[in-house]
Amino acid sequence: MVIGCLGDIVFQASEETVRTLSNMAWSGSARYAVHERHLANALTEFTGLDPDRITFDIILCSDLGVDPMAEVVKLWNIEREGRAVPLTIGTHGYGKYRWNIVKLELKPCAHYVNGDIHTATVSVSLQEYLGG
Repeated sequence: MVIGCLGDIVFQASEETVRTLSNMAWSGSARYAVHERHLANALTEFTGLDPDRITFDIILCSDLGVDPMAEVVKLWNIEREGRAVPLTIGTHGYGKYRWNIVKLELKPCAHYVNGDIHTATVSVSLQEYLGG
């Protein structure tokens, strides 16, 4: 069953393949300017919104039908090419348009005897991209 996707990377759970996300957090923040005034309280002014951010982990395990390094390379390519990709989870598209991968962190958990990665957790940080 397809759970969602980040660009062409499909999150799914089936008898053959498990590629799911966990620890998802979606955050946003507002910007304010502070104007100092002589002998009076400072005046704050709303100046806009920062791009939203989403973080999540993907657990990649060879026993669950995925090649951890091949999956990481797909993510690295999106990040390093600066591609803006849609994020869909369930029936909901997240954000106003698309997302850029701004940070990846690979944490190998287990290796084969030859040193290849058997299981890894990849932490993904996205930043909202509104186009231009």
